[in-house]
Amino acid sequence: MHNSRQLTLQSSIRYFFAALFWIPVVFFSLLLVKNTLPYFSFSQNFIFIEERAMLFLKPVYKFSFYTHIFAGMFCIIAALTQFSTYILKKRKVIHIWMGKIYVLVVLIIGAPTGLYMSFFAKGSFWERMLFMFMAVYWFFSTAKGLQTIKVKNVLAHKNWMIRSYSMAMTAVTFRIYHILFDYYGVDHLYNYEISLWISVLGNMLVAEYFIFRKSKSYLKTFSIN
Repeated sequence: MHNSRQLTLQSSIRYFFAALFWIPVVFFSLLLVKNTLPYFSFSQNFIFIEERAMLFLKPVYKFSFYTHIFAGMFCIIAALTQFSTYILKKRKVIHIWMGKIYVLVVLIIGAPTGLYMSFFAKGSFWERMLFMFMAVYWFFSTAKGLQTIKVKNVLAHKNWMIRSYSMAMTAVTFRIYHILFDYYGVDHLYNYEISLWISVLGNMLVAEYFIFRKSKSYLKTFSIN
């Protein structure tokens, strides 16, 4: 009885901390989607577009921008379904098909257009290099996720998809940091640069932490069995 109560308490604590993580993630993800939708009015009255007015005269850049933000918006929503325990257990077909679409969108649209746009990114040489790295790492981690599930290596598949998702989520975390630093009066350009670096590196570290925790739990379960 004591062990049963202890396990219930541990499970409750685990769900509580999971909720603390996922509730803001879902909220800010949906908020980003909401704020992105107005771009599809194709109005030029957005700060991002006004700052890059000359670039938007190029059909390739304009096409890349709209397809990239569509891909990013879709990937953020699709990825949320991929980490739902309920969907994995009760609605596995949703996980499979949304995962397939996510992979195709990243590999064919999201990462390639992101790489192209990185050559024109705002900031210094190092910020442009960081955007290039993000695009390449997003493509690579997603491709590895696809490769590993094809050979039924589920653990490696989960790990690579966590890394892929961490890159998709930089669009969300960047805006959170940017708002926070703006609130504290940080200079606009410096805010942009530091928010970008913290977002990318922070997301990667969080992803590796989750992978470490999940791998450790898996190995512990395997050794018990």
